[in-house]
Amino acid sequence: MGRVSLRGIRKRYGAVEVIKGIDLEVEDGEFLDFVGPSGCGKSTTLRMIAGLEDISEGELWIDGECANAMRPADRGAAMVFQSYALYPHMTVAQNMGFALKMAGVGRAERDEQVRHAAAILRISDLLDRYPKELSGGQRQRVAIGRAIVRKPKVFLFDEPLSNLDAALRVNMRIELGRLHDQLGTTMIYVTHDQVEAMTMGDRIAVFNGGVIEQLGTPMTLYKRPANEFVAGFIGAPRINFVDRPPADASGQAGATAAHHALWDALAAPAGAQRAGLRPEHLRVTDAAGGVPASVELAEHLGDSSILHLRVDGVAELLHAKVLAASDPIEAGQVVGLVADPQWTLGFDAGGKLVP
Repeated sequence: MGRVSLRGIRKRYGAVEVIKGIDLEVEDGEFLDFVGPSGCGKSTTLRMIAGLEDISEGELWIDGECANAMRPADRGAAMVFQSYALYPHMTVAQNMGFALKMAGVGRAERDEQVRHAAAILRISDLLDRYPKELSGGQRQRVAIGRAIVRKPKVFLFDEPLSNLDAALRVNMRIELGRLHDQLGTTMIYVTHDQVEAMTMGDRIAVFNGGVIEQLGTPMTLYKRPANEFVAGFIGAPRINFVDRPPADASGQAGATAAHHALWDALAAPAGAQRAGLRPEHLRVTDAAGGVPASVELAEHLGDSSILHLRVDGVAELLHAKVLAASDPIEAGQVVGLVADPQWTLGFDAGGKLVP
């Protein structure tokens, strides 16, 4: 019912190509996340699926039909935007039922569908209110309800939670997950927040520069990223990267010796020119018990602390996530770092994962 297929999709604005050939199969009933930095092409791809952007090249298929020439209203896709875009002079019920009214749906059927959607979203008590009387989370529910009443084959979400505060975003993530379980409808969700992507999607498509770098389950992307870009984008705090030290570094003092010791501790795969290790797999001990590192910043989060560390000779700051202690580590201290090499990832000179 809600299968979406992108075959060689490209998008050009004049001579500038922003989507550079995307092949993607979205399964019926799947919750798929598009994630990536600003300007990577994820929202443009979503808008092409919705029919809000023309496709320069390639084919879009929705539910077994080529949709390139279809009007947006005929595609069976309903879009929820970052902006709630509610009509201020209409009640919640009127906002939710407006598209049905424009489609010629009768009053009784329209009211029934609005009530059904409101019950799903738990906003039945808000139907007589106006948008100005609602919180941000309530307004977003109304915007989602407006999409539900259309009974689409595919829901398209374009960063719908970015205008909400942190607590509301968490609540709405839970609500959207519940909604997907209840409706079973295909959902494609665009976000730049990799935490949202990790916690909400069945699969994640990581966009970068108009292409999909990797497509897979959240834990596959976390544990076996295809390349340095995916490894660095997925995960918070960011993964640690350490370059292979120069071949003649062994035996030299100071920064190079520490760099070499850290590389040895990481035990990167043969052929790797760069190693990656997640912050939770970098243990902190006393200065004599590991590779010496100075603490440049300590962020205490209550149950845990994020330490930002400098190792002499290593170009980038390293990050370690440690459990909270009664005597917390503070900036300025010198500690020892111990790597857990079973979690080390290796990348070749081109940035690709070394098997």
